[in-house]
Amino acid sequence: MSHKENIHTLFDDMASEMAAFIKESQGSFSEGWVPATYIKDQLQLKKSAYPQGNKIDNETGWLFATLARHLQDKEKVDFKKIGNRSFYKCK
Repeated sequence: MSHKENIHTLFDDMASEMAAFIKESQGSFSEGWVPATYIKDQLQLKKSAYPQGNKIDNETGWLFATLARHLQDKEKVDFKKIGNRSFYKCK
């Protein structure tokens, strides 16, 4: 298997693990909609995207957002937004 294939397989595995966490968490939230902030916090998915020594060096939810979009594209999760808050639910 090539490096590219390995990376894509690992990415799919990470997304599937996040989906499993969302599914397990749904029972704790109204109508099964899990807040994005809860997912990011519990799975520690806020990561720095800037090189070390860069002026800006804050952690953001880029990894979470990328995984969530991947799950949406594969039709594994639904998304809704209420005001400034985002929520996810497994299909």
